[in-house]
Amino acid sequence: MNQLDLRREVIKIGRLLHEKSFIAATDGNVSVRQDDRSILVTPTGMAKGMLAPEDLVVVDPEGRKLEGTRTASSELGMHLLIYHLRSDVNAIVHAHPPTATGFAAAGLALDEPLIAEAELSVGRVPLACYALPGSSELCDGLAPLVGDHNAILMANHGVIAYAEDLLNAYLHMETVEHFARICLVTFQLGQRHMLDAHQVDELRGLRQNKQQKQTPPRNAVLHDIL
Repeated sequence: MNQLDLRREVIKIGRLLHEKSFIAATDGNVSVRQDDRSILVTPTGMAKGMLAPEDLVVVDPEGRKLEGTRTASSELGMHLLIYHLRSDVNAIVHAHPPTATGFAAAGLALDEPLIAEAELSVGRVPLACYALPGSSELCDGLAPLVGDHNAILMANHGVIAYAEDLLNAYLHMETVEHFARICLVTFQLGQRHMLDAHQVDELRGLRQNKQQKQTPPRNAVLHDIL
């Protein structure tokens, strides 16, 4: 994919996040690894549902700006951390989906085996301790969780999701919010029937097999989907 197409894909993800009310105003950020030497990231202080391709910023793996007239996201540090720790990750989405963020604000992780589909796709979603957005302390809290999970709740903050390409990073975010809504209903009903250990192991096996069979092109385009 050429750089202009990749920029357009990031713009589409920003619009999707806004249309789904996963972000408001200038919330959230999106990034994608262009290659081993450069990362495309959304700018700080701009509405992510209203961006143009030229608003995006290119940085190197240490966060130094290579291209762009805007300033990269103030939360770039957590993106760089994930890229450093996960060579299989090429795209990251951070947003504040209301229900999942409500769980984060309540100090509740989404790490119980309630729904087969959630186990098959994103897996367990742990809760990282609160730290000031954009701070090194936030990265410190995320670091132990990144390797074993595909999405993380950040206490009193929001959600970060990541995957091998932009589409799947966004879909992880969507799944986290959908799962949070289902979990909320179980709290309202006053009953929570968990999958047992054997059932969870079966689902994890299916997920691993699915991941091994999938060989998507890096940062596959969304043109045929959106």
